[in-house]
Amino acid sequence: MAGDETLFRIFLFKKSGRNTLVLWAKANYFFYQKAWKLGIAKTLIIKSIVSLSFPLLLNFEGKNLSEIILTIEGIDPLELFGENNAKLNLLRKAYPDATITSRGNSLKITGEKKDAQAAKAKFEMMARYLREHHELSIQTVEDLLGGENPFEVRIPVMGDGSGSNVILYGREGRPIKAKTRNQKIMIEVCDTNDILFALGPAGTGKTYTAVALAVRALKNKVVKKIVLTRPAVEAGENLGFLPGDLKDKVDPYLRPLYDALDDMLPMDKLNFFMENRVIEIAPLAFMRGRTLDNAFIILDEAQNATPLQIKMFLTRLGPSAKCIITGDMTQIDLPHHQKSGLRQAVEILDGVDGIASVHLTIEDVVRHRLVKEIIKAYDKVDAEERAKRDRKKAEQESEREGDGAKPSEIRAANVAGN
Repeated sequence: MAGDETLFRIFLFKKSGRNTLVLWAKANYFFYQKAWKLGIAKTLIIKSIVSLSFPLLLNFEGKNLSEIILTIEGIDPLELFGENNAKLNLLRKAYPDATITSRGNSLKITGEKKDAQAAKAKFEMMARYLREHHELSIQTVEDLLGGENPFEVRIPVMGDGSGSNVILYGREGRPIKAKTRNQKIMIEVCDTNDILFALGPAGTGKTYTAVALAVRALKNKVVKKIVLTRPAVEAGENLGFLPGDLKDKVDPYLRPLYDALDDMLPMDKLNFFMENRVIEIAPLAFMRGRTLDNAFIILDEAQNATPLQIKMFLTRLGPSAKCIITGDMTQIDLPHHQKSGLRQAVEILDGVDGIASVHLTIEDVVRHRLVKEIIKAYDKVDAEERAKRDRKKAEQESEREGDGAKPSEIRAANVAGN
């Protein structure tokens, strides 16, 4: 070993009142230690790997090391660690200077005291979230590790796994429930108001929650029918001529509403309701001239309705009707020369008794974990473009004000000269 100029030193230092052995290794040797502490007769295996082309350095001299062992109780370790340790690996990635190992229902964290304590705190938050919500997604783990607090957004699951957040039970008895606090607020506000504006970015469950509330009202015989509508506006492309009858032409625009109904009603009952017009799905243009009473009405994608269309829709309500209007002001598909009527309606109807608004945020996104990141990226670009337009507008106004002052100054100078 001396011929290979291998250097290794053994340092003894105090940790929690016990002497611990630390190795410092260099050159073409790999050192593997099996739980060897000073005073305990266990083996230290040293293997030489001559083929290594780089030195391996393990140097912990002078560091304040800590070892933490946690025992998992009351929850499934597989749910906590994730399949193939996917969630645990996120924790390891967030704290690369700490060594995190799992065995059965225990977890050991070793490393500098600061890193070990930080990793411990995050792991305990993961366990608490799983215990309270009965689920722990990859997105939730990333939110926790990123410094966000999903406890403020997501709703804890009560004793039987459902709690008071269940809106109704869908196909095969699957509970359909509010997943975020803003969704729960949406449910509460809908119960106390006849018209509700639900606004928020894509993936926050606006349409799904609204359809669930409508189906619940129908099942409880609060209303006699459901009317679902949305503007037949193409999302930035021209589909051209569509074959088939009127239903075949408009169905592609209304597919999201069908998808929500499929989750909540058995197929035979849904077909029965559709055939007997208990549930009616139609484009917004067909609402003119109608009076909708004893009905739960949903206007989806309302950001693509013009001011006149919004006014026409809101004046269709009968004495015993309820209405939810959903929309995302960041996804307007109207031609540039047309204005969206949704923002105007929310502003001018603010404060009217019986009309309320709920604003969902990016934290309410319940789709794929990347949807939130996509929305953040686009929002950042939009904010930069708005700031750029505002600066340009301010510069133009400043130039106009400066140009406007020059003629008066010239006239004043001419008068003084005369």
